[in-house]
Amino acid sequence: MRRVGTRKPTLAATPAISTLSRAGVTFTVHPYDHHPDAPSYGLEAAQALGVPPGRVFKTLVADVDGALVVAVVPVDGSLDLKALAAAVGGKRAAMAASAAAERAAGYVVGGISPLGQRRRLPVVVDRSALQFPTVYVSAGRRGLDVELSPVDLIRLTAATTAGIARPN
Repeated sequence: MRRVGTRKPTLAATPAISTLSRAGVTFTVHPYDHHPDAPSYGLEAAQALGVPPGRVFKTLVADVDGALVVAVVPVDGSLDLKALAAAVGGKRAAMAASAAAERAAGYVVGGISPLGQRRRLPVVVDRSALQFPTVYVSAGRRGLDVELSPVDLIRLTAATTAGIARPN
């Protein structure tokens, strides 16, 4: 059974929400008021939702040896590019250009979800996600997160897990 949290009446399903609905997994949608001048979209989400930042994950797109890879790490940490490259068998990683990330994912920066992306990219989820019964990731729009089991997140994105985050 799927459970969906309180929605704003005009809230349309995003590709991420549609993916979760089609898969029949349990998830909760959490809208919050997004402020465009927020210095960190992820920390803004954690604060607005009243969730510890280590349980809210940001979706980043990196270029590993010329191929795009999605990294999902806690919002209170940063991506270890060397660890990401190693996790996918690569040698060198750098953050992808925003335009390339948006084109590949089909979402805007700050609202990129690991779910329902336009192009199926390799996904690596930081192993810390497995310590929680549920985690929060972007639902595909700034000001909208989805809560789901990390096991479902990993399964639906065909992700691998690795230690790819480092504390700030």
